[in-house]
Amino acid sequence: MADEKVPVAHIYPEGCVFDKIEDIKDKRIVVMGLGLNGGGEASVRFLLKHGAYVIATDMKSEDELRTTVDSINNDSALDKSRLTYRLGEHRIEDFENADCVIKNPGVKYDGNKYLAAAKAIESDISLFLHFSKAPVIAVTGSKGKSSTVSAIYYGLKEAGFDAYLGGNITVSPLTFLEKTNEKTPVVLELSSWQLADLHGRKALKPKISVITKIIPDHQNFYHSMIAYVADKKLIYADQTKSDWTILDFDDDAAADGGTLISNWGNIFARETKAKVLRYSRKALPKDVEGVWIDKSGHGKCRLTVKNAGAKETKEETILKDLIVPGKHIRTNALNAALVMKIMGVESKKISEILGRWNGIEHRLEFFHEAEIDGQKFRFYNDSAATVPEAAALASQSFERPVIFLTGGTDKGLDLSPLAETLSSENSIKPESIYMLSGSATDKLLPLFSKKSIEVRGVFDSLDEMLKKLRKDAPSFEKSALPKIVVLSPGATSFGMFKNEFDRGNQFKEKVKEIF
Repeated sequence: MADEKVPVAHIYPEGCVFDKIEDIKDKRIVVMGLGLNGGGEASVRFLLKHGAYVIATDMKSEDELRTTVDSINNDSALDKSRLTYRLGEHRIEDFENADCVIKNPGVKYDGNKYLAAAKAIESDISLFLHFSKAPVIAVTGSKGKSSTVSAIYYGLKEAGFDAYLGGNITVSPLTFLEKTNEKTPVVLELSSWQLADLHGRKALKPKISVITKIIPDHQNFYHSMIAYVADKKLIYADQTKSDWTILDFDDDAAADGGTLISNWGNIFARETKAKVLRYSRKALPKDVEGVWIDKSGHGKCRLTVKNAGAKETKEETILKDLIVPGKHIRTNALNAALVMKIMGVESKKISEILGRWNGIEHRLEFFHEAEIDGQKFRFYNDSAATVPEAAALASQSFERPVIFLTGGTDKGLDLSPLAETLSSENSIKPESIYMLSGSATDKLLPLFSKKSIEVRGVFDSLDEMLKKLRKDAPSFEKSALPKIVVLSPGATSFGMFKNEFDRGNQFKEKVKEIF
């Protein structure tokens, strides 16, 4: 490993500032980051319901947060006499006088004078983990988190479990906290930022943890691959030998970010106290338990189980056909199948259930089909692909050339993987490429030019892009198969959209309007 020091992370006190839910009553609590993705709103609702005095503060204005503010204000069940909005600013006295601050995971602790003034800091995740007795299935990683948790949740529900899904997937677990108990598995997607907010608390003790593929991400926030991965490690830090940790087995040159590490899964496997299972796109060695994809594309599982009191190692098929395209999606579904197997679902039933799973919104989501001059066009929304590697995978997911819509705002990542994939002799090259304007696009264009990758245009809005595509549609070479149009930006959405979900929703609306 390169000689790179990990920055000292802020360590929170063990436990929670509230011993029990009843302790929230009449406390003065600041929710820092009301936001538009649900976490801040869920915290406000939960705290008001349990009798707190709440200040909801955000640097965004009331107009920018109109959707969230109206949602709260229009709910007659909430006691809004206990709620104060402090929007477009933060006031230091609010933080100094509060009994507790509920922190948005996207807010850095280091150098933040408001958080430094707080008596106590919690997050919606830390509150949930403290108050709920539910068995937790926790998922983190750089790519595939949301698809993995979606498949796990779908699989468990279809198998008869009273399961819940929350976390980074934009559903705060506070919304279903009081429905959970010792028999309700909760699937949590956890970002590195959400994990960092749990440092030192010893609150996260998953029955099963999954770390999906690790690649450089959020380097504009962390400035260090080592620091980024250090937060990921918190997912298994407090697991025990009775728990399970599911880890990548395959090497990935893109994983290191300059650390000289080719496989983070091997590092994690040496550190976790839980029983280790691995996943791979090729057959695992005979002495390694876990799941892999065989030559036919089916998912295989090798797992030691108890049978009539004795242990035996079984090798079975647990995944066959999927509706959702993409090899990376198959890997995510395979990890979901392994979780279901650990939870006691029979292998044949797992394959049948996941064969009906239709994926997740904003991740290679098929949503519209149109016919233009006798040629069918199918539209896929992959707006949640905010890193170049994810966009590169999307371009190869359909086993034939796609009409590729990409580009956006840079977040400090190496963008070359997208250019390399689109120009590789072994890759499926797009039929046409259209790009949204932004700082990432500005960096991609010279890379594309060097690789002789042609672009039909750079556009300042989805409306302009899709109208040009509609105009070009009759000129595309006719095919018996539908043309595949996929929006997979490989970049963030800042400036043009509120977030990647807003980008995806606008894309779907505009496609249906224009096509």
